[in-house]
Formats: sequence, structure tokens, C-alpha cells
Amino acid sequence: MNVIFCGTPQFAVPTLEKLLAEGFVVELVITQPDEPSGRGYEVKPPPVKLLAQKAGIQVFQPAKLKAPASQEFLSNYHPDAFVVVAYGRIIPPWMIELPRLGCINLHASLLPKYRGAAPIQWALIRGERTTGVTTMKIDPGMDTGDILLMREEAIREDDTTETLAGRLCTLGADLMVATLRGLERGEITPRPQDDSQATLAPILKKEDGRIDWSASAQEIVWRVRGLRPWPGAYTTFRGKNLHIWAATVLSGEAPSQLNPGALATGAGKLSVGCGKGTRLEIKELQAEGRKRLSARDFVNGVHLAPGERLF
Repeated sequence: MNVIFCGTPQFAVPTLEKLLAEGFVVELVITQPDEPSGRGYEVKPPPVKLLAQKAGIQVFQPAKLKAPASQEFLSNYHPDAFVVVAYGRIIPPWMIELPRLGCINLHASLLPKYRGAAPIQWALIRGERTTGVTTMKIDPGMDTGDILLMREEAIREDDTTETLAGRLCTLGADLMVATLRGLERGEITPRPQDDSQATLAPILKKEDGRIDWSASAQEIVWRVRGLRPWPGAYTTFRGKNLHIWAATVLSGEAPSQLNPGALATGAGKLSVGCGKGTRLEIKELQAEGRKRLSARDFVNGVHLAPGERLF
């Protein structure tokens, strides 16, 4: 089977690797343009491009996929399917109609839940216990196409976006191969999504990381896990940003007497009052312009005064 692969970040790499290992002919890889990153703003290629170059596959990096020049270029190809994994651009209608088997997308949720750009993050932020991956036929909507196959994955108590994405991208690679094989053999019947059950997972913004200490400790811990590594969960301490990298709920105690945001220390631990009479323990944090520290090292270094709090 001949395919064209569309993908950009590390999440898409295992699927491309799996397609190549399983003998699919990848005629072309479409990925986003190289972009500056890091403190030095060095221009770096996307992870998918690096793999494509290593495998000797032609790479196409249009600034705008819907531009006439992109359509003219891609019309010279006649793949059996487009495989789309975290490409980061809307697939235009003319491209959807081009391949025999359609444009097949791997989405990191159990559709129709968490349609949108950040399904892994929002599943964690909202405290889901189960998520998964779905292959679907792309249509003109936002993750609204017919479902092909699904696989579930349990969310662990200590999962962050990084750890959960690491498992889902591997699971998704296997699912994409099974989907393409099943479509080729006529064994998969696409089924419409139930729009009434849809939830949205919009792209994250920096301000989504701001912690609201009036929320419960559990809700804040979910947010810390779901926003790691970006944009990160943060608060304000002594007028500067304080990044919270890891935290746990302090359970089994009487309702907290700490007001939301109020700090308390004891036995080298750092806890914070939260909403609904709850409290969380900060495990790891990072002051603005400083390195990441354990809560114990932070407490030893800042010498908290009575009544100090986070905002």
C-alpha cells in the first residue's frame, strides 16, 4: 500500500516508524516548516522530518497546505491513503478526496470525547481515568469524521502529559497499521460519531497554567499533571512566578484550616490550602529564573514567614 504521511512532533514518529517497518510504501512526508526553538532560537527541523530524511523519504514543508502551489504539487501523487498524525494543519477538502481510502487520522482520545488540539492534556486536567486512541476518516469538520477503530488506555495516578503521550503514540502506531490493513481488506465499517457526546479540547494558552487556589486540591493536581511540560502550572510567590512541577493531594485529614493559597510547612514538607477545605502537598517546584527544586530544598532556602501565601 502506498501512503503519504502527514505529521510533525515526536508523537507522530512511532506511527511513521511502524509503517516503514510493516512494509508500507511512504511516498512522501508532509510536515510543518522548521521553526526556531530554545533559548537561542536555533531553527530546528520537526522530529518527523528527521526520521523521513534518515529513511530517505522526500519531505514537503508547505507554509500553507491549502495554497494553490501545494495542491498542484500533491496532485501529482496518487496514494492509497493519507495518514495524518498530529500534523497541526487543517486538511483541505481537495486533499480529503485525493486518495482511494481517504485521509486517515490518528487522534489521541476516545472520540467524540476531546475533539481538538490538546486531547491528552484535557483528559488529565478533567480527571479522566480512561482515555485512548481513535482512527477516523477525516471530513471537513474538526475531528468529526467517521470512527474506524479504537483502543483504550488507563490513565495512571502519576501520569503527566509526557508519560501518557508516550504510551498513546505507541498504541496509536499499532492501531494505524491495523486500520490500514482492515480498510484494504474491507473489514472495517466506518461509524458516525455521536455529536451529542462530544467534548472539546482546545489548544492550550499560557494563561491556562495559572492556578486558581479556590479549586479543590484534586482539581489542581490534575491541572499540574495535564499542563506538564507546557504551559506548566504556575502561581505567584513574593511577586514572581512559581512553577509547580509535581504535587499530591493530602487526603485522610480533617478539613484544612488553611485559606486557599496559604502556605504551611512541617517535617520538610510544603502544603497549600485549596478550595472546599482541601490541601495539597507540593513535591517539586521552580522559582522564576531558578532551577527546579524539591519542596524540602525550596523551604530550606526561602525561609518562609508566617502568613505567606501563593496568589
